Amino acid sequence: MKKADVIEFYARLAEADPHPETELEFVNPYTLVVAVALSAQATDVCVNKATRALFREVDTPEKMVALGLEDLKRHIKTIGLYNTKAKNVIALSQMLIDDYGGEVPNDRAALERLPGVGRKTANVVLNVAFGAETFAVDTHIFRVGNRTGLARGKTPLAVELKLDKATPQPFRLHAHHWLILHGRYVCKARTPECWRCIVSDLCAYKPKTPAPKGRSLASPSPEPDIDPATGEA
Repeated sequence: MKKADVIEFYARLAEADPHPETELEFVNPYTLVVAVALSAQATDVCVNKATRALFREVDTPEKMVALGLEDLKRHIKTIGLYNTKAKNVIALSQMLIDDYGGEVPNDRAALERLPGVGRKTANVVLNVAFGAETFAVDTHIFRVGNRTGLARGKTPLAVELKLDKATPQPFRLHAHHWLILHGRYVCKARTPECWRCIVSDLCAYKPKTPAPKGRSLASPSPEPDIDPATGEA
C-alpha cells in the first residue's frame, strides 16, 4: 500500500472511532495481563463473562496466589484450555511476586518471561497499560494486514515489523486496536463485508464482496477470534 493510501486508511478508521479500546475488561495492569493470557483461542466476550466475578475478588498477584489453582479453575472453566491457563495464571502471579514486587513490568522481555505470556500478549499490555506504540498481531490483524496490502507477511512477527515500519504518527498508538476491530466486525475471515467497509477503495482485496440481499448495513456482529492454525475459537 502506498504511503498516501496508508495515511488515508488510518485517517478513515480514526474518524470512525477516535478512541478505540480493547474489548477485554480489566481493572489494572495485572488483571489486563490475566485477561489477555486467558483470551488465547477464546473470544473477548467469553473471557469477560468469566472474569467479571473473578476480578471483583482478585485484582493482585498476591490475591490470585491466595485464591489457589482449583478456585481459579472454577471461575474460568467456561474458557477453552482453562486447565493450562489456570496453571499459567498462578505461575505468572507467583513470578510477579517473587521477581517484580507484585508489579507488572513495563518491559517486553520481562513480560515474555511470564508463563503463558507471548509476544502478542506482551504487546497488548505494553500498549494498553503503558501507552507504548506496539502492534499486537492476532489472527485479525494478520488477516487484515495481508488482505488489504497494508502489511503483508508470512508470520505474525513479519506483519508486526511491517506495521511498525509503515504506520505513521499520529496513528501508531491506536493502530492495532483499529485493525483488530476492523477485522472482527468488517474484514471477517470467511466473508469480508466489503459492501460496508470504509476503506474498501484502498484495499488490495479482489473481488470485493457484494451486499447480501436484505442485509442491513448497520449493527455489525463480531466474528469469533478463530485460531487459523487450529480452527478453534
